[in-house]
Amino acid sequence: MIGRLKGVVLEKQAPDLVIDVNGVGYEVQAPLSSFIAIGAIGSEVTLFTHLAVREDAHLLFGFSDKKQRTLFRTLIKVSGVGPKLALAILSGMDADTFARCVHGDEITALTKLPGVGKKTAERLVMEMKDRLKEWDAPAPLWQMEDEKEAATQNSMIEDAEAALTSLGYKPQDAAKMISKVGTDFTSSEELIRAALKNMVSF
Repeated sequence: MIGRLKGVVLEKQAPDLVIDVNGVGYEVQAPLSSFIAIGAIGSEVTLFTHLAVREDAHLLFGFSDKKQRTLFRTLIKVSGVGPKLALAILSGMDADTFARCVHGDEITALTKLPGVGKKTAERLVMEMKDRLKEWDAPAPLWQMEDEKEAATQNSMIEDAEAALTSLGYKPQDAAKMISKVGTDFTSSEELIRAALKNMVSF
């Protein structure tokens, strides 16, 4: 079993790669997520690999990290999912997002993947849920978006408060000025302008 390759990229045309390892060229297929992470032709790369043995061929699949390879190996154990479909799934969705869809029974999201119909999506959820039990499931997409929005808003407020303080306002006054105008703005600059416009109220 070939578990890892470290060499130089000789050819690169998605999803196929040729990796030169000490003068031996290994033909490897990689999902787009790994393909993008791989450097240009001539660069050195390390891939975690899986060798699929068939009667008519030995196929080598490469991944930029172990998490992708683990998911690939788990996917091909699902009834009706072979290496080709597993590669397509990993090309259309990163490992963490796939785990989230499985844990959240998000059938519709899975059917958007190439080659995955409703029945296949349902089978993936049913068979993969137990196999991904130990997987660190990411937060639901809505929660991730809310957290991102909150982080952006907090950063905007901090920038505005710092700017007002640099103009000579006391930190507590700067906080009050911003609190009065709210945070329904798209940038810290807009927030600062609104706070200054309303400073006559202090």
